[in-house]
Formats: sequence, C-alpha cells, structure tokens
Amino acid sequence: MSTTVPHARRSPSCGLLLRHLRSRSAALGVAAAMLLCGCGMPAQGQPPDTEVVAAAAGTVAAGPTQAKRAPPGGTAAAAPPASAASGARPLSWIAVPRIAGRLTSKDLGIVINTADPYSVEVGDYYIRARKLAPAQVLRVELPVRAKLSPDEFRAFDRKVSAYFGADIQALALAWVKPWAVSCNSITAALGLGFDGELCEHSCEPPLRFSPYFNSPSTRPYVDLGLRPSMLLAADDVAGAKAMIDRGVASDSTLGQRGAPPVSAYFVITPDKARSTRGYFFPPPGRQDRIGVDIHVEHTTALENVDRVLIYLTGAVRVAKLDTIGWVPGGVGDHLTSIGGVLDGSGSQMSATAWIASGATASYGTVSEPCAHPQKFPHSQVLLLQYAQGSSVIEAYWKSVAWPQQGVFIGEPLAAPFARRQ
Repeated sequence: MSTTVPHARRSPSCGLLLRHLRSRSAALGVAAAMLLCGCGMPAQGQPPDTEVVAAAAGTVAAGPTQAKRAPPGGTAAAAPPASAASGARPLSWIAVPRIAGRLTSKDLGIVINTADPYSVEVGDYYIRARKLAPAQVLRVELPVRAKLSPDEFRAFDRKVSAYFGADIQALALAWVKPWAVSCNSITAALGLGFDGELCEHSCEPPLRFSPYFNSPSTRPYVDLGLRPSMLLAADDVAGAKAMIDRGVASDSTLGQRGAPPVSAYFVITPDKARSTRGYFFPPPGRQDRIGVDIHVEHTTALENVDRVLIYLTGAVRVAKLDTIGWVPGGVGDHLTSIGGVLDGSGSQMSATAWIASGATASYGTVSEPCAHPQKFPHSQVLLLQYAQGSSVIEAYWKSVAWPQQGVFIGEPLAAPFARRQ
C-alpha cells in the first residue's frame, strides 16, 4: 500500500547552496539547485504537462569547454557520510522539459577493451544486438583493474575524442573494469571531464551542476559538448548478454493505450541517511497518461512485486531482489556510499546486483559522496524523462544533478516508452 506524509520543508542546506550559486551568477546551477531544493514546485496531484521550466538546462548554453571545466573554488558545509543524515519528502510534482526524439543506435559509439575477454565478447554481442556499424566501434587496450590513473585516463580520453565525430552522441563501454578514474567515475570523467580536486573533498556538496541535468537536449554532444556513457556491466558475460537482450526487448513496449500499467516503487527505509532523496519522491497514485502506478513505501525492502519499472531505495544492501518481477527496461538503484564498486569487493551491495535481479540499468557511486541527493538520481526527473520516450542513458544521466562520482551501468538504448516506428 502506498504511504503519504505531509508536505516537507525545504532542506536546511538549500539556502546556503542557493546563496553561493547566486553570488557566482551561475544561472544553471541556481536553476538546478531550486529544483533539488523543492523550490517552485507545482501543486500536488497530476504530473505537469512536460514543458520547459527554469530547472531545464535550455536557458544556459554549455559548450565543450564549459562542460569539462573544473568546479569553482569554495565549498558549502559538508554533509555527514551516508550513515548520519536524514531526509523528508514533499508530495508535489516538478516540471520537466518536453522531449522530442531520443538517442538511437545511429547515435551511439561503443568502446571495447581488447585486453579484457569479457569486454570483447560482450562488446561483439552488443554490436550485433544493436546493429552498430564498424565506424561506431573503437577498440583500445586498457588495464583491467578498478581504477585508471589520471594519466592513463587522459591518454584514453584523447583516443575517444580523436576517433568519434560529432555524429556520436553517447557511448557504451563494454566492460566492468575500470569503473573509476581516481575518485571520479569513468562515465562522468568521459562526459564531464576528470575533476582531480574532487578527491580532496569528495564528501562535500557539489557547487556546479551537469549541464545535462533535466535537459531537453536529445543531441548532448552537439548541444552541450558532452557524451554520456554507460558501462555494459554485469556479474558475468551471461548476465551482460541477458541485460542487453532485455534492453532491446524493451523498446516501444510501454505507454500503449489499453496496456496494463507498470509500477514505480520509491522506498523510504529505516536508514535515514540513505533515504535523503525521499524528499523528492513523487506523489503516489495511478498516472493513466503514462501507464504507471506510483508507490511510495516505508519499508526495508520490497518483496513479491511484479511489472516493476523503477525501484529506488536507500540501503547498504537490498534484500529480496530475487522476488522482484521486472519489465524489460526496468531501472533500480540504492543510495549508499560505494554501490559503484562493481566487482563485489566493497562492503556494500554493488549496482550489478540490480542487473543480476533482472533490471536493465542501475547506478552507484565509486567514492564516498556523503548523503547529498544531488549526487544520486532524482526520482521524478528519471520517471518523467523516461516516460516521454527517452532512452535509459538519457533519462538516467539527466536525473543526476552532479554525477561526477557515480557510474551508470546498463543497456543504454533501452526505450520502453519510445513511439513505435
């Protein structure tokens, strides 16, 4: 049963963040901060018609150099690690920009690590599954370990930049390792540029925002100078192939008139630190326009639920994932410190556990982010961008205000709400 609570107040850190960003005339940052702080939200009830609002990134043009610029100096007060904070949630809908189009296979490049047998087999399988042309495939040799050094990454980044042209808007990285560059995720380092200063204060709130956050763009490299990327990561080759198959099978399967609804679950657990993004969860209820039943639950873990599209929660580990019945294209993640440590060597559950349970995409941070919701997917942005027909790489990337520490994994082109061709 869905649970409702009274409208929550603005997070106490929002005023400080807004004042700092205004002092720097950071228009996009202020807009994003207002969205994250719950400012200017419409009344509760039906989700708004998707239209460009202040929080959309259309008012600030960010070119290639802006997208990769290091964050400005100065910091706001740091939050505690993801073990000592708390959060609340309003029951109001935000607005997102109207989306026209999506990324498809012609817009995607794939990178295969020839030193990694997993990468070669999974990469070749993906090329066949999405019918990618030879010019869309870059083969490189990288160390098969968790992290690249900054110098190793720069050499890799130069190869990517030299090989792919302006027609390639996003990347699939056909591996599990490497998932990080020092304290940055490899997906963010490729898209937003490597941020070495972050490693000195990874627990502090971000003072700049991704220009792709809640953006209307369907051509991120052309419009914003960044290529979102996603790892084709799973626990093993068989799991990766099954994930790819789910992504391909998901296309244009949802949002059809007369079809049974799917469910989106947003869970607030007893772990207050890891439930900070509960403040931004949407109001529960059936949304007939998009064919989604929205549930906001107070529980430790879901059990025996079916036709699940989205499952967002906060916990060190998520129990009973083997009882979740996912639809193809399903997305799940848990807010915790190191869910982006993908080989299971960390003390917390890896994002790949979601893939193993039947999800098609997930997200986790690779270094201690503390309990800042800006560093994790925004539930409403994810849902409303996805429901307009965006691919999962677009909807997921656009839902994170500052993904510098977070790695995206999954089948990037899954688009269950895409219009039938």
